[in-house]
Amino acid sequence: MRHRHISPDSALGLVSTYSFPAIVGTADMMLKSAEVMLVGYEKIGAGHCTAIVRGRIADVRLAVEEGAKMAEQIGQLHTKLIIPRPMPNLEAVFPIGSRLVEVAQQKRGFSRLSNRSIGLLETKGFPAMVGAADAMLKSADVQLASYETIGAGLCTVIVRGSVANVAVAIEAGMAEAERIGDLNAVMIIPRLLEDLEHTLPVANYWLEQENKEHPLPTFTSRQKERAKRKLVALPELEKIPLTFETREKVKQEAKLESQLELSSELELSPESDDEDN
Repeated sequence: MRHRHISPDSALGLVSTYSFPAIVGTADMMLKSAEVMLVGYEKIGAGHCTAIVRGRIADVRLAVEEGAKMAEQIGQLHTKLIIPRPMPNLEAVFPIGSRLVEVAQQKRGFSRLSNRSIGLLETKGFPAMVGAADAMLKSADVQLASYETIGAGLCTVIVRGSVANVAVAIEAGMAEAERIGDLNAVMIIPRLLEDLEHTLPVANYWLEQENKEHPLPTFTSRQKERAKRKLVALPELEKIPLTFETREKVKQEAKLESQLELSSELELSPESDDEDN
C-alpha cells in the first residue's frame, strides 16, 4: 500500500457513470493521468456509480477532466465534481476519507489474482451475466474474480488473466450475453495500478486470509500434460510356417489335370469304335 501525504490544499474529485465497467475504466484513466489517490466507488442504484479520488487541487482537476473525457467518449458520463479543501466533517460522514483504502485492504487480505489483467462485462439481467461468465471461462485461460450488481438489473462479471486471454474471453462473453439477453458495457484494462487493484471487488474464494486451510488453484495452461505411455511386453507367439500357392502353380496344376483328362479320353476312344463295328 502506497502512503501519500495529503497536503492542506488537497481536493476531492468525483466522476459518475451509468455502468460499473465504465467507472472502473474512468478510475484507471484518472489514476494514470495525475498523481491522485483512488478512495473507492459509491454505487447508489439504477446503474449509477461514482469514482472518488483525492490529491492536490491541480492533480485532481486534471484527473477529473481526463476521467470525464474518457467516460464521455464511451457514452457513459453522468456528472463530475471537484471539491477543493473539503471540510473535516464532510470526510467524517461521507465515504471519502483518505484512510478508507488502507482499512479496506487490511480487512480484505491479499488476493491471489493481483497483477493480472482485468476484463469486465456488464449485462442487463443475471442469467445473461452467468451465461457470459461460463462462455468466458470455457473460451480462454481466465479466472472468475467476482461479480458486481449496481441496480436497474445491471450485473458485471469480472475475470482476470493475461491480456490475450482476457480479450478472447470478453469476445466470447459478449456473443453469449447478446444471445441470452442484453449486453450493456465491456472494459479491458491490461495493467492495473495499485490503487485500482485494492478497490476492485474480489470473491472471498481468492483471498488468502479466508482460505488458509484450503490452497487456491494456480494459473496453469488448459493443456494438461499427458503422462508418458509405458510399453507393455507381449508374450512371444509360436511361429508356424505358412505355405502360399502362387498363381503359376495353380495354373500348372490345372493344366496337368486337363492333360490327364484328355489322355484318358483318347485311350477310351478306340475301344468304343471296335464295339460299334
